[in-house]
Amino acid sequence: MDNLNIHGGASLYKAFPPHVTRSLLDKLECVYTPKHGGWLNLAEYEFSVLGRQCLARRLLDLAKVASDVQVWTKTRNQSNQPVDWRFTTEDARIKLKRLYPILLD
Repeated sequence: MDNLNIHGGASLYKAFPPHVTRSLLDKLECVYTPKHGGWLNLAEYEFSVLGRQCLARRLLDLAKVASDVQVWTKTRNQSNQPVDWRFTTEDARIKLKRLYPILLD
C-alpha cells in the first residue's frame, strides 16, 4: 500500500454502504510503506530512466514512440539491471519495528 490519503477507511465509506465497508475493514490490515521504499518508487524510477534513455528527443509520431518504447523495454528487461535498493532489512526492522513480532525466549 502506498501512502495516499485515499487508502483508509473513510474512502471505503464513500464507495460502499456502511455494512459492506465494515466487513471489508474487518478483513484488511493497512501497513504503510516507508516514504522511499515502495513499489511505486521503483515504477517512478523506471519511468524516469525511460524518459532519459528513450524519450528525451523529438519523436515523429505515436507509432514511432510505441516502437521505440517496445524496443527499449525489451532491452531494459533483458539487461536485468538491478535497482540500488538502499532500504535494507535492518533499516526496516528499525523503522517498522511495530510490525515485527516480539519473540520471547
